[in-house]
Amino acid sequence: MASIPNRTGIFAGDDPFEIARSWLSEAEKTEPNDANAIALSTVDSHGMPNARMVLLKEIETDAFVIYTNYQSTKAAEIDYAGKVAFVMHWKSLRRQIRVRGTVTKEDGAQADAYFASRSLPSRLGAWASEQSQPLTSRSVLMARVAKITATKGLHPARPPFWGGYRIVPTEIEFWADGQHRLHDRFRWVCDKGGVWVIARLQP
Repeated sequence: MASIPNRTGIFAGDDPFEIARSWLSEAEKTEPNDANAIALSTVDSHGMPNARMVLLKEIETDAFVIYTNYQSTKAAEIDYAGKVAFVMHWKSLRRQIRVRGTVTKEDGAQADAYFASRSLPSRLGAWASEQSQPLTSRSVLMARVAKITATKGLHPARPPFWGGYRIVPTEIEFWADGQHRLHDRFRWVCDKGGVWVIARLQP
């Protein structure tokens, strides 16, 4: 890792994932709802950008993990480009983390374990929802949930069309609000040798 001076306090550390976990842990104490919410950006086959709020479920040693329906619009765009960007913003802390990176599927034992940890209504809802597809009425969806409940029972397995995505960052930026809009920004870029190069950016 190529280090630079004056990276102290909340920016200190040699592991960007550890810093991210620390910030998220702090935000969980102050944010009123969903401290792990991220604005995930993708592009479609026409190059048109898209964005939506999703929940970040894990920060691993080298990746960020989300889960979704593989037949959704977001999944189609992720699969098409193989790259995404996201931002986590906490108003209570006046901080944000921006990430850009490549994506691979997580549809094995780890996805099974996470799905099993969800509440039963969430698991049944994952089976019932044809995510991103048109819906004539909410009653149609609820009828589908009732049918799934009757057929899948109390222990539904993970659907084959539902799983995770692992985002491996090539760039991470940590931002904190500063007086007079003179914010602190540190960008971590992973070079071809897997070494993080850090630069302080002007606000």
